[in-house]
Amino acid sequence: MHDDRRITEVRLDRFVRERINPAVYTRSVPLNLSSWDAPGEPVTVMDALRHKFMPQEHGAAWGQPWGTKWLRLQGDVPEAWGTGPDTTVEIVVDLGFINEAPGFQCEGIAWRPDGTIIKAISPRNQYIPLKLLGSGMAVDFYVEAAANPDMAQGWTFAATPYGDKATAGTAPQYRLGRIAIAELNQTVWELQQDVWTLSGLMHELPMEQPRRHEILRALERMMDQMDPDDVAGTAAAGRAALAEVLSRPAYASAHHLVATGHAHIDSAWLWPVRETIRKCARTFSNVVALMDEDPGFVFSCSSAQQLAWMKEFYPELFGRIREKVKAGQFVPVGGMWVESDTNMPGGEAMARQFVEGKSFFLQEFGVECREAWLPDSFGYSAALPQIVRSAGSRWFLTQKISWNQVNRMPHHTFNWEGIDGTRLFTHFPPVDTYNAELSGRELAHAERNFRDHGRANTSLVPFGYGDGGGGPTREMLAAATRTADLEGSPKVRVGSAESFFAQAEEGYASLPVWVGEMYLELHRGTYTSQAQTKRGNRRSEHLLREAELWCTTAAVRSSFAYPGAELKRLWRLVLLQQFHDILPGSSIAWVHQDAERNYAAISAALETIIGEAVAVLLGEGSRTFLLNAAPHPRNGVPALGAAEPAVHGQPVQATAVDGGYVLDNGIIRAVLDADGLLASLTDHATGREAIAPGSRGNLLELHRDTPNEWDAWDIDEFYRRNVTALTSAQEVRLERVGNSAVVVVNRVAGSSPITQRITLDAGSDSLGITTAVEWQESEKLLKLGFPLDVKADRSAAETQFGHVFRPTHVNTSWEAAKFEICAHRWIHVAEPGYGVAISNAATYGHDVTRSVRDTDGGTTTSVRLSLLRAPKFPDPTADRGHQELTVTIRPGAGIADAVEEGYRTNLAPRLVRGGRGVEPLFTVDNPALVIEAVKLAEDGSGDVVVRLYESLGQRSAGTLSAGFPVKDVQATDLLERPVEAPGVTAAEHGNVLLALRPFQLVTLRFAR
Repeated sequence: MHDDRRITEVRLDRFVRERINPAVYTRSVPLNLSSWDAPGEPVTVMDALRHKFMPQEHGAAWGQPWGTKWLRLQGDVPEAWGTGPDTTVEIVVDLGFINEAPGFQCEGIAWRPDGTIIKAISPRNQYIPLKLLGSGMAVDFYVEAAANPDMAQGWTFAATPYGDKATAGTAPQYRLGRIAIAELNQTVWELQQDVWTLSGLMHELPMEQPRRHEILRALERMMDQMDPDDVAGTAAAGRAALAEVLSRPAYASAHHLVATGHAHIDSAWLWPVRETIRKCARTFSNVVALMDEDPGFVFSCSSAQQLAWMKEFYPELFGRIREKVKAGQFVPVGGMWVESDTNMPGGEAMARQFVEGKSFFLQEFGVECREAWLPDSFGYSAALPQIVRSAGSRWFLTQKISWNQVNRMPHHTFNWEGIDGTRLFTHFPPVDTYNAELSGRELAHAERNFRDHGRANTSLVPFGYGDGGGGPTREMLAAATRTADLEGSPKVRVGSAESFFAQAEEGYASLPVWVGEMYLELHRGTYTSQAQTKRGNRRSEHLLREAELWCTTAAVRSSFAYPGAELKRLWRLVLLQQFHDILPGSSIAWVHQDAERNYAAISAALETIIGEAVAVLLGEGSRTFLLNAAPHPRNGVPALGAAEPAVHGQPVQATAVDGGYVLDNGIIRAVLDADGLLASLTDHATGREAIAPGSRGNLLELHRDTPNEWDAWDIDEFYRRNVTALTSAQEVRLERVGNSAVVVVNRVAGSSPITQRITLDAGSDSLGITTAVEWQESEKLLKLGFPLDVKADRSAAETQFGHVFRPTHVNTSWEAAKFEICAHRWIHVAEPGYGVAISNAATYGHDVTRSVRDTDGGTTTSVRLSLLRAPKFPDPTADRGHQELTVTIRPGAGIADAVEEGYRTNLAPRLVRGGRGVEPLFTVDNPALVIEAVKLAEDGSGDVVVRLYESLGQRSAGTLSAGFPVKDVQATDLLERPVEAPGVTAAEHGNVLLALRPFQLVTLRFAR
């Protein structure tokens, strides 16, 4: 007997394609169309409906890139349609979808004539039930059709002009498809779902398993019993033939899957923020409509920002969402303002993601999210566990780590331990997607892939089309129903993320532990791409620190009105731009143009706020004061205060030697050779040479940068094989000497002129280097390197509220994969007794390598900063133009010096005229305890909130003293609610005794 399995499978595919699918809609009639094209940016529905709609031809081309066409659909349902026992009437709208990729092409949303939303239209969700249009058999409604261009282009990563309206052109992108009234046969649709579920399951079962053959034969009987010329009339018989195999219960040992509806909507990416707002409205309208049909459907929605947009721009839809939240169906998750990047945001910004997100959900819905939800961010900072727990949350979910190029995470459910020792219950769904369809392939993969069998038996499946694809569908819910208890399949239960975590936590008593960062072995270029965006973020973070500090000080010292609402608005805008495709530089040109405009507006607003607060603090006068917002004293000025600056140290000596210069301020000595390279760097305290023998620092190197895919995202390790060292200088000259010596070096990288200003100030422990580039390269990577005479087994890189150590060796594949790493304001390498700190003003990408020298057997540790890239996708002009990047190098530095240097580099001296100095609101008697934020309480009470952390990675004790009358002091969580804080003891007169563990984060609230 020959094996006819393949014959039956081929027959089934064709039977579904040619018989069942076309019979879902038994008959249809086209609708009458008219249209109006919005001339520019999108308009509101009421604005659109005021315009005159002109007759619209079916099948016509439409949609210049990023344009909007409004369609009016009118007609009457033929008599007796939808009156049968298993038929209903729907409107089918095909906007001319070019493929089945939802979210990456044209999209639409249907509106009633009264301006209320019906639901969205997308490639896999083209229907509108007649009953949603109101009573009667007349059809009259509108579709707002967005001609978003296909930026993905099949993920070929080819340069495209569509990401910028200025270059996108006007040629129509789409052609209208079928737009009609149609009669849905419910029995045929149910049969379609039966077959899809069983066929998907069958193909995942082993060939030798009897269950596979039983399903195959049942599908064969279904086809035999149906009449291909009368699918509607014989669909019931077909379903009956499948009933027995669909009713078989799952094995007792079957894996349990909690399926939660989801729609991962990138807050900007291959579309601008303005289009994300519409994508959210489309998806959420689909979701609430589906909830009306299925009370058991649960949807997990992250990103408070997206719901804030609904409240502002779609209030009627937001009201419907509120009702579904109350019903427990629409469930806010994550508790963050956006699903941000976690590598690059500063500590306070990462904290504010949770402050703003959780506060919004609490205020608007009375819901406190207990899980952090970051399925798609590009790696996860080792500081996150403490921040999440400090925000009052207890669980963490990620998915992206499944994209690792080399190493697999050893567990799917585990405790994640952060830099301070905090542990966080973490789940990494084995389904390996956050856009599941609940297909047989996905469910089987989740069960097979789960790495904790024998210890646990439950995992999470987020299902639904993201990025404007419409979210979950009725077909997905049908699949969940059929796989709830089905032999050969995992058991699927639709539920909330919280219900999953509670179940998983209860069923997994002895969790394995993952310590430190979850480094994504991919997308390493995101630490560098779009330097202007990164510079705007870093500057905004520090301006917000200054604004809150000086406004709080002015409010405590005088009657100054604290601008809480405006600061919140600016914080939220900064947090939005920390989204994981904006700050990482992986969006289209439009997105980054918007970001740069926003950063300019943020800077202007904050400078105004700072100026107003400082004017109140200093009063009128002609004396010059230095405002020191840093947490360390500076130029005779106390931390967090203002005083007349004192010039410390001797004038800088600059001596011309062999075409170069020697700069010496009595603290450090730098030798610049005739090529403007750093031939020597010593500190007088140790006399130790920092630059490796025979090497030169301040070395710019130009690499070929052609990743295999994901241009703006990736740096692949083979970039190192092609490098040009930029050793020749066009000019090296001394520009200034005295209290500050400046050497100017001009050189060229490819077609890009470079000017470096190398600065040594009187009294400074570090040498400053500012590199200005007119960047005109394509697919190149510019690095700035320092080969150091240090035998460092590890590097220390600043992260949120502390630092993370990484080995400099590559003993294992895990270490080798970290050939590009992220650091915040500083990176430090050391051997016992000696170290070097390198700080930066807006650079995140670094690499640290170690080599043994042939000359003397010593070890060179090379630290390089990634300054600029030039990827071609998705923004073919990324980073081109003027760029300016600042670093400092400090020899003879410990970790404490690196921390101080990082703040100094990012908080430039602010010199202001006035009549009096400013005493700090807070002082700390141990510099290891660093004050990160000073602000007024979120609740408007006038209480003062201070956030600080242990910065050295050791146990540190000290006293925090308030410089104003204090009634009470309480330790709080990030949301400023009272908590127990180990090592924190309130004493008299506003003093707080601190005995903190390594990297411990503390928030204190002072009642005045």
